[in-house]
Amino acid sequence: MNRWHYGMLILFSAIIHYGCSETSGNISTVEEKPVPGEERPEQKYDAYGIDTTVYEVVTARVRYNQFLGEILDEYKISYNDIVKLLQNSGDVFDIRKIKAGNRYTLYIKPDTVNSLDYMIYEHDIGNHFIFDFREEPHIRKIERTSRLELKYASGTIETSLWNAMLDNGLHPLLAVKLSEIYAWSVDFFALQKGDRFKIIYEEEYIDTTSNGVHRIYAALFEHAGNQFYAIPLLQDGNESYYDLEGNSLRKAFLKAPLRYSRISSRYSNSRMHPILRVRRPHHGVDYAAPVGTPVMAIGDGRVIMKEARSGSGRIVKIRHNSVYTTSYMHLSSYGKGVSVGNYVKQGDIIGYVGSSGLSTGPHLDFRFYRNGKPVDPLKVEAPPVEPVAMENREKFKKISTVMVHLLDSF
Repeated sequence: MNRWHYGMLILFSAIIHYGCSETSGNISTVEEKPVPGEERPEQKYDAYGIDTTVYEVVTARVRYNQFLGEILDEYKISYNDIVKLLQNSGDVFDIRKIKAGNRYTLYIKPDTVNSLDYMIYEHDIGNHFIFDFREEPHIRKIERTSRLELKYASGTIETSLWNAMLDNGLHPLLAVKLSEIYAWSVDFFALQKGDRFKIIYEEEYIDTTSNGVHRIYAALFEHAGNQFYAIPLLQDGNESYYDLEGNSLRKAFLKAPLRYSRISSRYSNSRMHPILRVRRPHHGVDYAAPVGTPVMAIGDGRVIMKEARSGSGRIVKIRHNSVYTTSYMHLSSYGKGVSVGNYVKQGDIIGYVGSSGLSTGPHLDFRFYRNGKPVDPLKVEAPPVEPVAMENREKFKKISTVMVHLLDSF
């Protein structure tokens, strides 16, 4: 047994120790009633339990502004039957909520009138519905089996974390998950070619289709010559990620107010202004991003300014404590519920990237103040939140030892 397989056995023990779940369900079978004396070919049931040997099966997608009635009209499904469909289905599914682009499958009997017996509507990957038009029309929800598959992955950054995931055939949601875990410790706008990552995670599948990343059990990110381990621990009812010393990866401030973007201008005491064409201080960091990109509060605090100015455009200013204040400029619009005096939490959307005020293009001008004086946002060292509690130290040590062993084994 190689190191990885041996390590996986240990991992399963650790997972069982502090919790993991799997969901499952059953696919119901539709009963077909054969005609007496009729010779039928060998039955062949599909994933929905329908014998496809007796039907012409047609698959299509809901068009923009298309209603269910329009789809069914071709197959002589009357308005009264559609009303019965709605009445007999209770709260199973609201037929008015079919969405453009979603797939549906029709099961048509090749008789003289092309009778439509069933329609399968795929609302999303986990929710499929059978519209049954035999006898009394009704709708049934299909219970689809889901499973969690334990996986490991690694990759090297060439251009961006997102592209590294795609290049390695990994679920792109892993990039989002990693950026959330390391939001306080890794500057994703300063990734370097050759930076590496390793992850042990669970991915959810419904049949053979991925339904996203369920959970990350451990991660290692190598950036600028430094190693950043992330080990999860459930503490006080909340799961958070910690380094090997038990310090929380979560800090008082995020590394950046945007998830994906690039730095177009850095903090400077003498920068050539792109519009005014004169040298003047630029005591902030400009993040170039498309209009409408969400802007997050980098830390908890109270909104002390929300206004529009000729130079900075739409601006939001947040006081985090008696020492630190941040401002977010050139917004296209404000976040929902953002107003002076309101309290915001770290990660709340306080606005959206724009080009309001004196600006050459869409970007966020982000500024950081310590005791009222501007400081370089990229050089601020944010204090961490609570570490692993003393009573949980021994358990954390056991878990982290197992996870590091596994991460080092591939």
